[in-house]
Amino acid sequence: MKLNYTRTVIIGLAFFSICAFWQLYDSIVPLILKNTFDIGDTVAGGIMAMDNILALFMLPFFGALSDRTSTKIGKRMPYIIGGTALAVAAMNFLPYGDNTLNFALFVVALLITLLAMSTYRSPAVALMPDVTPKPLRSKANAIINLMGALGGAFTLVIISLLVPDVAKPDYSPLFLIVSGLMIVSVVVLFLIINENKLVAEMQETNGHGANVEETASVTGNALPKDVRRSLIFILLSIFFWFMAYNAVTTAFSKYAQTVLGIKGGGFASSLLVATAAAVVSYIPVGLIASKIGRKKTILIGITMMFVSFAAASFFTSYHPLITVFLALVGSGWAAINVNSYPMVVEMAKGSDVGKYTGYYYTFSMSAQILTPVLSGALLEHVGYRTLFPYAAVFMIMAFCTMLTVRHGDSKPLPPEEKLEMLDIGD
Repeated sequence: MKLNYTRTVIIGLAFFSICAFWQLYDSIVPLILKNTFDIGDTVAGGIMAMDNILALFMLPFFGALSDRTSTKIGKRMPYIIGGTALAVAAMNFLPYGDNTLNFALFVVALLITLLAMSTYRSPAVALMPDVTPKPLRSKANAIINLMGALGGAFTLVIISLLVPDVAKPDYSPLFLIVSGLMIVSVVVLFLIINENKLVAEMQETNGHGANVEETASVTGNALPKDVRRSLIFILLSIFFWFMAYNAVTTAFSKYAQTVLGIKGGGFASSLLVATAAAVVSYIPVGLIASKIGRKKTILIGITMMFVSFAAASFFTSYHPLITVFLALVGSGWAAINVNSYPMVVEMAKGSDVGKYTGYYYTFSMSAQILTPVLSGALLEHVGYRTLFPYAAVFMIMAFCTMLTVRHGDSKPLPPEEKLEMLDIGD
């Protein structure tokens, strides 16, 4: 049984387009709020948290709704197509509202865009396990993560190329290009992927082998006390490192202009380095985890991010070392991101994987709701220099809670399984 890489990459186009949009949202919307509408950092942080507030309720709802949907084009595809179409239509009113100084139009367009994006993220993510046999889903998930990182990198490249060093840039070309990318990605996905056919094939494949381990695991609902303790502490760790990482990604465009003196879209080049470092790190950190375990790999990633955030806090203007530290942030985040979700679901009984996935997103989304507001208040009332120390403190907290996790780790693979994971000798 081998993973169909071409098909997985095409399925990943949905996540590719989603991440391209969110990179645009995180990079440009804070600048519009600050520079055009003169919104304070605390209120701006609240606005930037709206997507996570919506996601906290809408992602589980539309994921479950798509589970019960049945159409000629599949159960996930209608949401992917409809959500993308609505998002593309609404998002291009954002730069129009910016250019015409129409705050009401901007807010309405932003709300519709965020609602549209929330309707199809869960169905888009669920499409991969729908059409991928169970033993291959971890490998497929790495491909999906890579596609998402490439989508973000695409947006950073066009920002760095198209945002001029002027007081009031016109962001319309950026939104048009990203919306065009979203349309093309979903059209290619729809034309090539026959969801109903692939789902039927996958169900037949899974049906040939009873999942004995999964069936045996469903013996009760209560977790043992020590496993429950590990679950609580890894969920706290997830909350803390999202508090750190999301604060930096949300505010970096403003921080770069205000503290580092980077003009125009130059900040995107620095973020692109972090994204590129994450992309090239996904596969290596997976291999490292297979040798030393997930927990140790995550702790290494936390350490890399803490050192980078702590060091970056000392810079008052741009220096090439900042780019190096951002690269370390990207690699550290890859080490955390690749291994944390598998640790959570590893503690789940066979029938509870979906519920534990919900736990993961509840804690990560809660952090992404809170941290733009909290860090924004510090930026506004204390100073922009608080950003990186703020992130460093939360990484220390994540390290401490992660140290107490005793379950969910992976056992080192024997040599023959490592070769199989790399598809050597096939």
